Amino acid sequence: MLQNKLIGNKITEARKKINISQAQLADQLFISPQAVGKWERGESMPDILMFTRLAEIFGVDLNYFLEGIKPMMADTIPNEVSEKQPAQLASEKKNKLNWDMSRGNWTDADFSGLKNLHEKFSSSNMKNCKFIGSEMTGLILKNNNIDNCDFSGANISNSHIQYSNLTSNQFKNCLFKEAEFSGSYIAGCDFSEADFAGVKLKSGAFVKNIITKVVWSSTSFIDTAIADIVFEGKLEDCYFDNCAFSKVTFQTSMLTNTFFKCKTLKGLKFIDCQADRMTYEFLKNGKADMSGITLLTT
Repeated sequence: MLQNKLIGNKITEARKKINISQAQLADQLFISPQAVGKWERGESMPDILMFTRLAEIFGVDLNYFLEGIKPMMADTIPNEVSEKQPAQLASEKKNKLNWDMSRGNWTDADFSGLKNLHEKFSSSNMKNCKFIGSEMTGLILKNNNIDNCDFSGANISNSHIQYSNLTSNQFKNCLFKEAEFSGSYIAGCDFSEADFAGVKLKSGAFVKNIITKVVWSSTSFIDTAIADIVFEGKLEDCYFDNCAFSKVTFQTSMLTNTFFKCKTLKGLKFIDCQADRMTYEFLKNGKADMSGITLLTT
């Protein structure tokens, strides 16, 4: 499509402006150079998460990718409202809470202590906002850009964070039990003393986050790029499936019943770690550097 080609040209122009190659851009996005090439040729399109990351790398606003293209794209977006019957619209209006703040831009707002958020912040940009001690169980966040916000002490259990960009946020002492992160880029956040029991992270990136005294129990990393991370303490019943590792260290960690089913474990480093027999054999089979691991005795 023509719009794909126009956006591809903008990606090419911005990439060349900061003087990096397709391969270098791909490394920063944890994707293949071939995928970048397809974007630039207009053969495929980045998703909203990748557009957010591209804007960050290029130092541009998201609107940069749509300049001169919006009128063309408008014709391709279905008008869902016009297809609904008046009675259906009236019913939806009656049932909709008037403080639904989805699709908004929020800066320096204090939402601390709020309850029953559910989907009320989807598709929003949030910067320097506070959610300290908020009750956020069952939260659904889709297509959000969340930067430098404070969620300290919040309960985010059983929540779903989808296709979102989370950078430089405070998640100290948060409960994430059974939460799921999918297609999300999580970088530069502080998760100190957070509870990740039963959490699933899949099809995203987990980069340069602080994870001191985090609870890792039945935690799954699936199809996730993990970089510049130091795991400490006990990991029990955890799962790393098809992950890409770069500068990942396990330090003074005890790994029990933790599985590594990845193409390569060369990006892992172990310092003063212990592992049970099952975990030890998974790491050994994956040709990990075993010099920093001792086998736990029963």
